[in-house]
Amino acid sequence: DIEDKMLKLGGVTPRLYSQVLRLAASCNIHTTLSTFSELKAEENEEFRTLELRSKKFVRQPARVMKSHNVVPPRYKRQKVDQDWGNVWPAARTFHPASVPLPVRQGYPASGQVTPDKWGNAELMKIPNFLHLTPPVIKRQCEALKKFCTPWPSGIETAAEQEKYFPVMVSKSTYLHSSPTLRDQKARIVTLRVSLKSLDLDDHGRDKLLRLVKNRHDPTTDCLTIVADRCPLSQQNYDYCFYLLTVLYNESMKTEPWEHEKEVADRERYIWEGSPSQAALQAIIDSNEDSTPEEVIEEYKKVVIDLHNEGEDEPTLSRYRDSVMKLVGLA
Repeated sequence: DIEDKMLKLGGVTPRLYSQVLRLAASCNIHTTLSTFSELKAEENEEFRTLELRSKKFVRQPARVMKSHNVVPPRYKRQKVDQDWGNVWPAARTFHPASVPLPVRQGYPASGQVTPDKWGNAELMKIPNFLHLTPPVIKRQCEALKKFCTPWPSGIETAAEQEKYFPVMVSKSTYLHSSPTLRDQKARIVTLRVSLKSLDLDDHGRDKLLRLVKNRHDPTTDCLTIVADRCPLSQQNYDYCFYLLTVLYNESMKTEPWEHEKEVADRERYIWEGSPSQAALQAIIDSNEDSTPEEVIEEYKKVVIDLHNEGEDEPTLSRYRDSVMKLVGLA
């Protein structure tokens, strides 16, 4: 049966047939038609052609570069009368294609100009205020007006403002992009008050200045209290007013040991009850002629300045002239 089927395939030689039979007998396998087909294909396969010469090189056609329509930068497409608030509405990193200005930043190399805005890392490092143009600021102020109250009439000057509003409290609110909306600096509250509005006597003022130490500014005569120990600004606000109340009440108290204060313990020289006042009174009593009032006032002022401001050439010169006028030698 196998021989008949092989003859039907056509072109099977007896030698091929005998090889298949020997192979099947040695391997003890069943011979199929597919096996005869594979062997026939191997017998009919031709030898590869030996090519001694390479094929002729065929030049490929040159690649044609397609032109793409490149969109120009944004600053070249912007109009002159555009609304800059729409282009740069808020604080952001510098973008060279959006800014129609020849901005330069950075240290120039030897013999070269300062780097321009394109690919400039220095311009992207620093914060910019390109969004705060005058028209944008005006627009934002107009939007904030509905949240503001009108300024009270009759307190336009600084003296009137200090009279009706002696205490000034300032704090800051921060809004930024971060994992948390809270900022540690937002809890800081600063209270500023003028000592003239506290209605203190000499004893109370002297004691208050000793308690507050360097928190008093002599040039403006204002007391500044800063609180930041509490986590919330409202708590620090209450704590500032608590400190101001305690300082005022403690300054108005008079302890028994305060009567032991000597002249040398005072911060400033006081004319009333001083040895200089007693010496002046003795000189006036010894003079036969009456001493003019302006000479007495000048001597009093010079002595106070000499003790409070210190000895220097102008002060000593004024003291010499006032003494000569007082004794009648000038």
